[in-house]
Amino acid sequence: MTARCAFGGNMHAVDILLLIVSCLLIAIIVLQESKEDATQAFSGEKSDLFANKKERGIEVWISYITGGLSVAFIILSILSAFFVQRF
Repeated sequence: MTARCAFGGNMHAVDILLLIVSCLLIAIIVLQESKEDATQAFSGEKSDLFANKKERGIEVWISYITGGLSVAFIILSILSAFFVQRF
């Protein structure tokens, strides 16, 4: 499956899936709750960033979705770079 791109090239199904996965990955990362205040991260104060904190509820699902989308992004990137004929 090939679609015409606004830039004059052809977009294959892998490219379209990569675009969708990229947008979803950005959205799910933005939804994640910050574990640390930015001022503490750069000031050198004692940090609890790597403390053993258990995720609960929706945080667990967001972590699973983020991991799955990250793996899908890597696989689609490799497929797009090496296995899709561009010319």
